Amino acid sequence: MSSYDEKTPRPEDVEKELSEFLSRRFGDRVRVVSPPMQDRQGERTDRSSPSAADMDFSLRPEELTAYLDQYIVRQDRAKAILATKICTHYNRVALSRRMGGDYAELVGGVKNNVLLMGPTGVGKTYMLRLIARRIGVPFVKGDATKFSETGYVGGDVEDLVRDLVREADGDIERAQYGIIYIDEIDKIASSPNHWGADVSRTGVQRALLKPMEETEVDLKVPHDPISMIQEIERFRKSGKKESSRINTKNILFIMSGAFSDLAKIVKKRVMDQGIGFSAAVSGARAENAFLHKVRPEDLIAYGFESEFVGRLPVVAVLDELSVDDLYAILKNPNNPIVLGKKLDFAAYGIDLRFEDAALKMLAEEASKEKTGARALVSAIERAILPFEKRLPSTTVKKFALTAQAVADPEKVLAELCASPTHLRWAEAFGRVSAEEKEWIRNYIRDNQAAFSERFDLKLTPSRIDLAAQMYTQRPTDVRTVLKRIKKAVGLVRKMERRFFQDTDINIVLEEDAVDHVILVAGDSSDALDDYYRRFGADFEYGLRLVKEKTGKNRFFLTREALRNPEPFLSDLIRKSLSAEEREAGE
Repeated sequence: MSSYDEKTPRPEDVEKELSEFLSRRFGDRVRVVSPPMQDRQGERTDRSSPSAADMDFSLRPEELTAYLDQYIVRQDRAKAILATKICTHYNRVALSRRMGGDYAELVGGVKNNVLLMGPTGVGKTYMLRLIARRIGVPFVKGDATKFSETGYVGGDVEDLVRDLVREADGDIERAQYGIIYIDEIDKIASSPNHWGADVSRTGVQRALLKPMEETEVDLKVPHDPISMIQEIERFRKSGKKESSRINTKNILFIMSGAFSDLAKIVKKRVMDQGIGFSAAVSGARAENAFLHKVRPEDLIAYGFESEFVGRLPVVAVLDELSVDDLYAILKNPNNPIVLGKKLDFAAYGIDLRFEDAALKMLAEEASKEKTGARALVSAIERAILPFEKRLPSTTVKKFALTAQAVADPEKVLAELCASPTHLRWAEAFGRVSAEEKEWIRNYIRDNQAAFSERFDLKLTPSRIDLAAQMYTQRPTDVRTVLKRIKKAVGLVRKMERRFFQDTDINIVLEEDAVDHVILVAGDSSDALDDYYRRFGADFEYGLRLVKEKTGKNRFFLTREALRNPEPFLSDLIRKSLSAEEREAGE
């Protein structure tokens, strides 16, 4: 029976109506903040969501760096700094949890909060999301310009902590180890000898001080009606007034901004101190070169409070992306830009491929916009939109975006629609597919050690070929392909045990044979069940005959044996009969 009668509104209904009203009245400047609902026992209602047990605090810096290398182009120094300091932070947390007791009170608990500097579109947010996903902690992003000192305009800085709990599906234990990322932090720096707006900016800096270090944040907001309704509901169910707070001691804060004028401050200090710095650089490269020499005193001169700068002991600078970098992003098999377009076309039943030369042209176009990787999306959209609009209404099911299609889309589209079955289109698609498969094969080979360790998977040459084949069969990323192969290998090994249980014959499939089974049968349980029945029909009688003649009960099967069972068994039987005849002669 429902705990609500017809006259009692549900909290979620009230929240919806209030949100709609506030949106109409104030736009995005005011929002409803409500703690996650919990059941009677205070547990999360979503049982399938990640829990604190899923977090990995044992990562080493080189492991995390290798993981980021699979997704992020360049930024080697920034990746190394982030991986090192974030891994150290969470390993320190793990040590504290193991030691407990007085360990938490020891001196030396300065948090590795990070300040990121770099132009737009270089991958700051993407990199941090990847890190949070790899470690298994919740992640939220906020904009520094949207916060005020007291929260009466835009929002309160503590709202980000509450958002972290929401991102963790109400799991406070997991949320207290999350990552909060605040962008455009350079916009809250005050200017010397200015008042008014700058006073507010300084106030936001001060409001961030306690959460960045350690404070208790109340998840119930006094002025929020939804929060009060939920508290009343919990009290009605349990008869207890519960305290719902989260400690920010282990929450990692990462700030970022473009800091466009900071290079001038650093340059002046460097030159005034007579430090030799006359590298032949210009423009954005020169600015970034100076940013790499930034010190706390430069940030204070820029307009930050000294206490605020002290809460950000780690600084990492990301470099502007060149044309080659943008091309490398598009070529990366894990990048969401190309994969997203493949999925868009797959929704219409069209297999889309990108020619290498076309990706180079798109990178050159994107570079002209000076907005980093963000420009890649618009460059691809402009190039592919005519085909995305027209091809779903045609019989075309395979399409390769070539350099010619990028240079003159209208002409190529008209020719394709006029003769969709012409051999030239099939040849272009086959050539581009082979090009992509070879690239994936080389990519996996280059990262073989990292992939083998991460997925606990032996990556033999045949398995690398299998992964490349599976990658090109449908839109996916390398991580998903290797997870599918790992699962499929387990299913094939179960097939070996099943054959022994059914026949009392012990078979061992070599690694290349396992890969052959996955390639021809697929990686699903049903597909492998069908293959197992065919395998039994092909091999059981012959292996049983050899066993009876020789007493041998362990057989190693190669890929060639699976591809041609009859000659393999014939040779095996012939050898067993010869051995029997020799024994009889003796």
